[in-house]
Amino acid sequence: MQRLSTLVAVLALSAAAAPAFLLAAVAVEDATPAAAETEPTPTTAAVTATATAAFAERERRVRPKPPRRRQANKLPRGSRYLVAHIRRHQRATWNWQRVMATRLTPSAFAVQTARSKSYRRWVLRLWKRRHAQARRQAQNPPNEWAWRCIQRYEGAWNDPNPPYWGGLQMDWSFMRAYGGHLLRRKGTADRWTPLEQMWVAERALRAGRGFYPWPNTARRCGLL
Repeated sequence: MQRLSTLVAVLALSAAAAPAFLLAAVAVEDATPAAAETEPTPTTAAVTATATAAFAERERRVRPKPPRRRQANKLPRGSRYLVAHIRRHQRATWNWQRVMATRLTPSAFAVQTARSKSYRRWVLRLWKRRHAQARRQAQNPPNEWAWRCIQRYEGAWNDPNPPYWGGLQMDWSFMRAYGGHLLRRKGTADRWTPLEQMWVAERALRAGRGFYPWPNTARRCGLL
């Protein structure tokens, strides 16, 4: 009987303590949101920056890459892109340099094998400048006024009467010595242009002949 009464007392005490325990648990749960509300929250700007960075990273990975510029600039094998234009300016440059009897500008002749569009465009611009420079130089002989003065007293530019030909009255030995390339290609001086005749005479002047091949007319022009 004594043990039974002791067990009943313990159960009664437990039943009395249960509501207090439950109330304490509920109080703790109710206090948790309040504590959470007091914690600092991230600002709107920070959230926006994070979202923007994440979107940019996703776009960078998903967006297709543009074609490589190097591939777009490459020509197929055997392409004639701009080759004819380059060759035309090369020939014109060399023609003016032959008129002046100067050294021809060398060429590597590698344009057709080069497969870069930008390289061929650069070569075309280069030969255009060379052509313009050679033409400008050839059309302005250093002593043009002197040669025109001599020609005024010597004869017409197309004078075909031997033994002297052209406006500067060149004989056969003179033409062969200073204008051999023109003599072989065109014939006697009466078939040469006035510029070609003046440049052949200029070559003789530079070789040391001076104006002495035209002694009388050079004196009348004040050159001797």
